[in-house]
Amino acid sequence: MFVLFSYYDIHKIEAGLDEAGRGCFAGPVFASAVILPKNFHHPLLNDSKQLSEKDRDILRPIIEKESIAFRVVSVPNQEIDRINILQASFKAMHISLDGLAVKPQLLLIDGNRFKPYKKIPHTCIIKGDGLYASIAAASVLAKTYRDAYMKKIHTEYPCYGWDQNKGYGTLQHRIAIHQFGLCPYHRKSFRLQSSQTFVPESL
Repeated sequence: MFVLFSYYDIHKIEAGLDEAGRGCFAGPVFASAVILPKNFHHPLLNDSKQLSEKDRDILRPIIEKESIAFRVVSVPNQEIDRINILQASFKAMHISLDGLAVKPQLLLIDGNRFKPYKKIPHTCIIKGDGLYASIAAASVLAKTYRDAYMKKIHTEYPCYGWDQNKGYGTLQHRIAIHQFGLCPYHRKSFRLQSSQTFVPESL
């Protein structure tokens, strides 16, 4: 049975951080910071990418209810275009930390890079969302909040299929960009001009 580590340092208040939507063609990047009790455990909890949408939706209210503190924020595509997606991801994580009701003593970051936050020690952990419960919880919240947002704006621009692809560069999305061009939610800095978008020759 798959089991996540409950903590990195039992003596410190840890916040796990993760983002969702970094590689998307459209929409904001979301980030979440989560502080869990040291004894938190749920059999479904894992890296959000390894979970079904149903399981993520089950976990979201459980994490929100049982966490010591959590925060989910987004940085819009216009800001992503202005400062680049990496800096926008860091900014979203920092804002999520600003909103925590409890100050963490250690930050656990999914991935290999992070911009230091207010002199709080941090540890970057590659694939940390599949190793530590607090990072996995942050990944679930960031993913579920972002998916809900993309489904909402899908109603404004249904041609791109964001209710299914959530803004990622699927074939469906690339074909729609070729046919309809870009909309205000697309990340222009990602060079998504319709003439540069891959479309099968048969089209």
